[in-house]
Order: sequence, then structure tokens, then C-alpha cells
Amino acid sequence: MSIAEIAEQSVPFALNLNAKFRNTVVRTGVLISGSSGWGEFAPFPEYNDDVCSRWLAGALEAAFGVFPAKLRNSVPVNSIIPILSVEQTILSVETAIKEYGMTTFKIKVADHQESLPNDLERVQAVRATLDRSGIDGKIRIDANGRWTAVQAIAAIQALDHAAGGLDYVEQPCVTISELSELKSAMQNWEQPVKIAVDESLRMTDSVDLAAIRSVADIVVVKAIPLGGVQRALDLVAELGLPAVVSGSLDSSVGLSSGIALASSIPQLYGACGIGTGTLFAQDLVTPTTLPTNGELPVRRATPDAHLLASAAANVDVSDRLWWQQRIVRAWQSGAKDLVSPAVREVVEQ
Repeated sequence: MSIAEIAEQSVPFALNLNAKFRNTVVRTGVLISGSSGWGEFAPFPEYNDDVCSRWLAGALEAAFGVFPAKLRNSVPVNSIIPILSVEQTILSVETAIKEYGMTTFKIKVADHQESLPNDLERVQAVRATLDRSGIDGKIRIDANGRWTAVQAIAAIQALDHAAGGLDYVEQPCVTISELSELKSAMQNWEQPVKIAVDESLRMTDSVDLAAIRSVADIVVVKAIPLGGVQRALDLVAELGLPAVVSGSLDSSVGLSSGIALASSIPQLYGACGIGTGTLFAQDLVTPTTLPTNGELPVRRATPDAHLLASAAANVDVSDRLWWQQRIVRAWQSGAKDLVSPAVREVVEQ
């Protein structure tokens, strides 16, 4: 089976979200069926072929490869709070607590240059809602690298106070030098806030492990975007830092890779960002992969044929062809060098 044949046989999908997340209201991608199950290839439209090559390697691992052995049967998950109004934020927290048993919340911040006052209100609302519910929950914030070091120093101190103490701040600045400047400034604080890195690990062609260790207390790893579960697990082992697994706005099918990764990491920091099923208005499986008592069971999801056909019908012919061509380019741009020998043999036989 050639990569062109795999691309031609892939099944595209378009799924509505409950609210805008990461400037996305409709999640698109393709599923690839293989001897091991289903893999999901859904890099965001703006990503180049080099970045997409890692996503394809992750999808092909799920379809034709083998996941590492699991160390746990369930995985704790956090709730993700996108950029919402204060009222919507409160409702999201209440729902996460009552329906899914989640007590750790990651709040997206730094949506734009002047968002700090609104971010403070939203973080305060999360803490107040937790207090009213009698829950001593954890609050994390994710800036997606949108602050300069100077902005981060001021914002994190204010948000830490609003949260009654932050669990950690994820990717406050985009560059290692800015993160280093922030880390140095924190040494003068009475209580430094832990720094977690995501994009510094995931969006670079060459990972500087020593540099990551110098600025990060925690690493956030995403199975499919890092080239698959095994590659992500190997990277965590090389770094030697506590890890949190996060999703990549996956359907329940793609989320299987993130769950497999979280189940296999020895030094798991805590609740993982793989409870993203709550963000989807539509999915490819029934029921959607959602937490119970704040945890997800470790298992693989298989798409429902009717739901997949319905989601595929939302993709027009030109977009379907675009995804097929993207798969081939991603393979040629490096995925063929990232997959295991067994997977490569299947694709190139």
C-alpha cells in the first residue's frame, strides 16, 4: 500500500465545536484505517508540511503501529476553559464539576494585547466558583506564547493572585531567551510559579533539551503532533521532567493516542488536557470520550460508521483532495523518516 493509496482511502471529516476554540469553530481532518485501528491526521490549516509530517507519523502509528505498554488503567484530566465571557466561564466550571467530576482547570489567556483585565475576571470567576462548590481545585493558565518577558512578569503575578495560587503557567513566552528572563525574574518572588512548555517543544525543528530543562518545570506533550505516542514517550524520558499530556483538539478517535501516551508516562505530573470531548458539539463515536469522576479510561475509540459518513458528507470534493495531497506532502517532507520501520514497511510495500 503506497502513501498515495492511503491518502485516497482516508476519510475526511468536519465536526462542529460548541464554541470557538483556537480560532476554530469547525474541526477538520481525516481518519486513516489500518491493521492496528484508526489514526487521525488533523494538523491545523496554517501548519507547513514539515510540521504536518509529525502529525502524519502520529496518525500512521495509530493506524499501523503499536502503542507502548500502559502503566495505568485510567488518566486524570483537567477542564479546558477557552476565551469565554465571565458568565459562560462560570457555567463551564459548574458543568465540569457536576457532570464530569473535574477539579483542575486550564484557562486560556492572553487572547489579545489588552486582555489582562478580562483574564483576571475570568480567573477570579473560576476560583470563586470552585470555592462556592467547596472544591480546593487547581488553576492553570495557558498564554500560547503571546507575552513578552516583561508582560509575563506582570501578568503572571496578577493572575497568580487572582487564582489564589496558580498550579502552573503554560508557554508564557514564545522564545527560550524570554522564558529564561522570566525564570530569572521569578527567583526574586516569594513563591515562583511553575513554567510548563508546549510550543517550545512541539513547534521547533530541533529540540534543545538542555535549554528546555533550564526554563521548564513541566513539559506538555501531545502525542500526534510530536510524531506519535512512542516518540513523545521517548522525548519525555530524555528530558527527565514531569509531564502533562494534552490533546490537539482531537475527535474521540484521535484522542486515543493522547490517552495511550498519558497511560504510559512514568512521571505524570497530574491532570492531563485530554478532556477535550467537552468542546465538541459533534463527534465520530458514540458516546463521546468524556471523563467520569475526573478521569478517562484507557481504551481506543473506533468511529461509528454512520457518524463518520455524516461528518465526511460535510467536506466538499476540493477539500477532500486538499487533504489527500497534504498527506502525500507530509510523508515526503519527513513522516517517512519518523515512523517505525514496521510502519514504514507497510506504507512502502
